[in-house]
Amino acid sequence: MDALLDKNKTIRNVNGHSDHDGLGKSINIDSFLRRHTGTEGNGIEEMLRVVGFNSLDELVDLAIPESIRLHKKINLPLPVSEYEALAELKSIAIQNEIFRSYIGMGYHDCVTPPVILRNILENPGWYTAYTPYQAEISQGRLEALLNFQTMIIDMTGMEIANASLLDEATAAAEAMNMFWNLKEDSSGNSFFVSSSCHPQTIDVIRTRAIPVGINIVVGDHREIVFSKDYFGSLVQYPSTEGGIFDYSEFSVNAKAHNVKIVAACDILSLALLAPPGEWGADAAIGSSQRFGVPLGFGGPHAGFFATKDEFKRLMPGRLIGVSHDA
Repeated sequence: MDALLDKNKTIRNVNGHSDHDGLGKSINIDSFLRRHTGTEGNGIEEMLRVVGFNSLDELVDLAIPESIRLHKKINLPLPVSEYEALAELKSIAIQNEIFRSYIGMGYHDCVTPPVILRNILENPGWYTAYTPYQAEISQGRLEALLNFQTMIIDMTGMEIANASLLDEATAAAEAMNMFWNLKEDSSGNSFFVSSSCHPQTIDVIRTRAIPVGINIVVGDHREIVFSKDYFGSLVQYPSTEGGIFDYSEFSVNAKAHNVKIVAACDILSLALLAPPGEWGADAAIGSSQRFGVPLGFGGPHAGFFATKDEFKRLMPGRLIGVSHDA
């Protein structure tokens, strides 16, 4: 490119315009420089006059504290072409060593079946070659989200589901907040969290509880004795170590004290295990990473959130519905 510019002897003035193309023909086309370096000349002077300064240096002196200024030239390498920059970045990237991720705790290596990739993710019926705000792709996305919600309802045994949250941990925190907002004034401010939950979920729950004033109690779900001090609880299904617990007795204990139950579920396991909606959970949350999303070294991966229909007015996130005309 440099050689080509030199051959044509293209000259650009201070406004970024090309005075001529090397053949004596006058041209007036805005350059990259003109479009990306902002206002110059009279425009700057006029703006300075409006704000009461004679020069940019005066403005900078007042706006930027002396203590944070760099009083020397930045030691930058000479500029290179895009091709050279990409080659240098590639030479750095190939030094990376790729290791298998063993993070566990709710993250699972998985393979997306090619039939799903081709017929859903790459299905032209879900998108067009045009822009995202067009009706065709918007309608396709709505249908995909509605299908997602319907699947979550079927798998969890709940009555209503939203169109995903950020990840499992934040979905658990949202469920805690939902039941906090639903609780009766006479209810306590304690929320029980099973020690068999994923540690990252427990950490997020604790953090989100602080500004609200919720007391987090972490312990063994098989030993907890509920009282009027509790308004909600969270259990892991299966546990972070992979254990599959029968929560029916836990559910009876919680219901006797009007304590709501949030079940953090491995969504794929629900194809075999009894869904939480059947053993008494009031909300089911989790991560949909199990359905073919790459690990990504810890996420976040799209969360799901399902609950009873009576709680829909306080349910967080997006909710895609089907309208019926008269």
